[in-house]
Amino acid sequence: MAIVILPGAQDDLLSLQEYMLSKWSEADWLKAEDEIFGKLALVDSGLLTGPHVQELTSVGISEYRNVFTSHHKLVYRRMTGDTYVYAIAGHRQDFKSLLMKRLLKI
Repeated sequence: MAIVILPGAQDDLLSLQEYMLSKWSEADWLKAEDEIFGKLALVDSGLLTGPHVQELTSVGISEYRNVFTSHHKLVYRRMTGDTYVYAIAGHRQDFKSLLMKRLLKI
């Protein structure tokens, strides 16, 4: 089992880091980052399964799921025992726009 953070999600994480470091202390960001990777580890181990991404399920795409942290929404898909992370959004971000942008790149 492995967690694979795809390039778009890596960009999301870096953007969130830059934004949050301008608003939060480094210690607060590191705590949030630990929470993100902690949730992903639970997903990867099979101990946590998030709900389907409602925006995608409504159009018949049901293999993507969300998991939430205190400040973020993570979109992932499990395939052949691995967890692929497609998007990492802050709760205040326009998730629908981020999702559409990401889907149009694929």
